[in-house]
Amino acid sequence: MASATISSETEKLSKLRSAVSGLNQISESEKCGFINLVSRYMSGEAEHIEWSKIKTPTDEVVVPYNTLAQPPEDSAQIRKLLDKLAVLKLNGGLGTTMGCTGPKSVIEVCNGLTFLDLIVIQIESLNKKYGCNVPLLLMNSFNTHEDTLKIVEKYAKSNIKIHTFNQSQYPRLVADDYLPLPSKGHAGKDGWYPPGHGDVFPALLNSGKLDALMSQGKEYIFVANSDNLGAIVDLKILNHLIRNQNEYCMEVTPKTLADVKGGTLISYDGRVQLLEIAQVPDKHVNEFKSIEKFKIFNTNNLWVNLKAVKRLVTANALKMEIIPNPKVRVALEVNGVKVLQLETAAGAAIRFFDHAIGVNAPRSRFLPVKASSDLLLVQSDLYTVSDGFVVRNKARTNPENPSIELGPEFKKVADFQRRFKSIPSIVELDSLKVTGDVWFGAGITLKGKVTITAKSGEKLQIPDKSVLKDKVRCPIWNFHSS
Repeated sequence: MASATISSETEKLSKLRSAVSGLNQISESEKCGFINLVSRYMSGEAEHIEWSKIKTPTDEVVVPYNTLAQPPEDSAQIRKLLDKLAVLKLNGGLGTTMGCTGPKSVIEVCNGLTFLDLIVIQIESLNKKYGCNVPLLLMNSFNTHEDTLKIVEKYAKSNIKIHTFNQSQYPRLVADDYLPLPSKGHAGKDGWYPPGHGDVFPALLNSGKLDALMSQGKEYIFVANSDNLGAIVDLKILNHLIRNQNEYCMEVTPKTLADVKGGTLISYDGRVQLLEIAQVPDKHVNEFKSIEKFKIFNTNNLWVNLKAVKRLVTANALKMEIIPNPKVRVALEVNGVKVLQLETAAGAAIRFFDHAIGVNAPRSRFLPVKASSDLLLVQSDLYTVSDGFVVRNKARTNPENPSIELGPEFKKVADFQRRFKSIPSIVELDSLKVTGDVWFGAGITLKGKVTITAKSGEKLQIPDKSVLKDKVRCPIWNFHSS
């Protein structure tokens, strides 16, 4: 039986190679990368975690942020540090989940500024302050590339060099026979997918950007999601990596009950490794979600040595765990055809780099905007913007942000904006839950725990200048829809 299975896999791979060779939409390096990924997946290659071998990383492996040495105070020395750095933002995502078209990075987040505006202003401020030359790279997908090229034109006169490149474009696999969907006549964009942000490393090399950066004296690249407003250049971390010659650093931060599914760092067989919930045996899932044993999670703020990237990619040594999508149960369908796409994550590469570490960074370095509830946080008086940096209001005494849960009526950005005359004051808010057809007036203040529920068929209008403290909705707000 085993030999028959191997023979079947060999035949499938042979047919796949033949079909992929005829796809003229992608480069030879993309074809090789794709075939390699599918081959690994079909062979059942997997890193099985022996639970008993997992160890909690020491402070030498996951370094507490407050133990990092202060960077040099001399501006010339800081400039030398920064001239070794490039910043890369993962810009392949669309804003479809928030009801927007085009790259997510152009959604307005606060003070009329988009994610990309804030990123550019931040790096511009650094370059101006220290006389350095930190470039910005945007890794797009084929979904965001053309729009991004038009958008970055507005920064042409900025004091910052912006480079764009595309991550790989892989064909979706037909689930039944493992042949590429585009080879079966599906010529549109639906036949293709970007294979996850783990592709950042080969894409950097294949695009020529890696060699170009190294020729300019760049040694490290700071990689982060474009929608994480807390992912700013940190001189303490950069200084530590250069001094200690760490090839890779993942920023982690203390886990709360809202982060229980996030990947965590472990020590395993003498190396630091990312452990994702998908790798956890069922009987240990609750233990993984516990904030007692696994106290930190991955922010996806990554600092990586460029020479190490070139060495590992050239040697085809970055064999990150493969993430099949869909993972189980519900099949992904394109025009009625069940398909499979294989992805990798950049954080999983940590175990292949020498002297890799984590840094247990402050929660302020993790401020993602994934939904309208996050928009409410960053547009409120809880934060202000200075030189592109989103700064937390010191009047907030609780170190944690309020928990905000908005109903589906607020999911799309346009609907969210319509339902607030102005964003409420939430400096003293602990939690907010909004359900149903609720509309907020201007100048509202929310304090403590607030729950607002509109019954089915009714419209709930909260009057201007209302102050709600530890409230469940008040009947006088009821306005029945006509």
